[in-house]
This record gives sequence, C-alpha cells and structure tokens, in this order.
Amino acid sequence: MSDRKKSERLSELDERIKTLKAANAPKDHMEEHYSQANLAWRMVIELVAGLGIGFGIGYGLDVLLGTLPIFLVLFVFLGLAAGVKTMLRSAQEIQNRSLAELAEKNEEG
Repeated sequence: MSDRKKSERLSELDERIKTLKAANAPKDHMEEHYSQANLAWRMVIELVAGLGIGFGIGYGLDVLLGTLPIFLVLFVFLGLAAGVKTMLRSAQEIQNRSLAELAEKNEEG
C-alpha cells in the first residue's frame, strides 16, 4: 500500500472517530442550566397568562354589565386557579419525562 492511501485511510478513520466522540459527548452543564431556566420561564408565563386572561374577562364583563369590580375579582381568582393548574400539569409532564429517561438509563446500564 502506498503512503498516500494510508494517510487517506487514517484521516478518514480520524474523522469517523471524531464524529462518534462528538455524538457520545456528555451534555454541557450550561446547556442543562438553560434547559431548566426555559422550563421555569414556561411555568411563569403560564401563570401570568391565566391571570391576564381572567383579568381581561372580568374587566370586560364589568364594563359591559356596569357592575362593581365583582367579575374582575372573581375571574382573576379563576385565572389564578387555572394558571396554577396548568403549572402543575407542566411540572407533572417534566417529572414523567425525567423518570422515563432515568428508567431508560437503568435499563441500558
């Protein structure tokens, strides 16, 4: 075999090794940190959205009906309850996903 063919084969092998190492590299700590921050922001946005929608519905009904802010207060509390329920559902989804990943790792190892 000529030296040129050997060097080409070695460079191809080196590229394949680098590709496999990159695919099996552990997750970066910063990437995991940002993932957790995204989940936290998702929960905060769900809570604020529930409050905002409740506020909007309550205020709209009070303006249309000419009542005291009774509907505003009522729907703000209903929006808060809906936001908390959505947050809890998201937390359960995240927990189920992490438990599934843990079970998968235990099966492999």
